[in-house]
Amino acid sequence: MFNRILIVCLGNICRSPTAKFLLQQALPDKQIDSAGITAMIEKDGERQGKGWDMDAKARDIAAKNGHQFDVHEAKQLTRELISNYDLILVMENEQRSHIAKRYPEAHAKTMLLGHWLDGKEIPDPYRRSDEVYQHVFELIEKSCNEWKTKL
Repeated sequence: MFNRILIVCLGNICRSPTAKFLLQQALPDKQIDSAGITAMIEKDGERQGKGWDMDAKARDIAAKNGHQFDVHEAKQLTRELISNYDLILVMENEQRSHIAKRYPEAHAKTMLLGHWLDGKEIPDPYRRSDEVYQHVFELIEKSCNEWKTKL
């Protein structure tokens, strides 16, 4: 079935690491990782240094909801990364379309994280209020709980 799951968002610092850590806790026998469509800072086409850690506000909101997450390093979505996973979960339809265009071989295995919440998209909370981060955390948590029952 789906034993290797990749969770994708835009920058790989808020939504996808939150979902990754929640799914890892819920499904410890699965290999779960995350990546971002625009996760790496590049200069002249070359990666510059380490990927960003998880956004501090996203980490704080998770902690307020009873979750402590490990260290995180954002990584760029690549064809090689995609090929290593059975299921790719994205936050928005636009991200699913991006993957379909750039990596057509992955289209059939790419779904919304909010699929079981009537296909709900999960908005990007980056640089928004604590209330927005809390709302996004709740959507991610509900989505992960649904995926847990299906996987």
